[in-house]
Amino acid sequence: MMISLDGVMQAPGGPKEDISGDFKYGGWTVPYSDESFGDILNKELSVSFDLLLGKKTYDIWNAYWPKQKGPIADPFNKAKNMLCRVKGGDLTWRRSVLINGDVAARSKALKKEDGPVFHVWGSSVLIQTLLKNDLVDELRLRIYPLPLVSGSGLFAEGTIPVAF
Repeated sequence: MMISLDGVMQAPGGPKEDISGDFKYGGWTVPYSDESFGDILNKELSVSFDLLLGKKTYDIWNAYWPKQKGPIADPFNKAKNMLCRVKGGDLTWRRSVLINGDVAARSKALKKEDGPVFHVWGSSVLIQTLLKNDLVDELRLRIYPLPLVSGSGLFAEGTIPVAF
């Protein structure tokens, strides 16, 4: 997760990425990106993984990543992309699977199966569900040196105390 000092994780990549709630700071991580960040991403993306994504993140990524190639796009496009939401969705991205209904129960069952690790990128609503149900084993936080004050936060109301 890319988060601000005060825990905001909304729209780190671009100004129009997610303007919900009148969020005006889209792309706030861009001034802090450098070559070392690319090295970190390449290392994290070098392991086999599948993606658990909420609807908003899935829609944003589905419009972008399938058209890209390279060291970041290739692992994302190779992964199974699981759209987690209560109701159905448009599954046009290659290797997409819908996880609907009781997302917490379905996620818990998936964790018990043999297979690659799960990565959650963005997906602030989904991450709240996973945190509330103690389904997160590890957090990789990139904390950027600025407070944003408003926006979707990583630790919202209802998150349970837990050690990672």
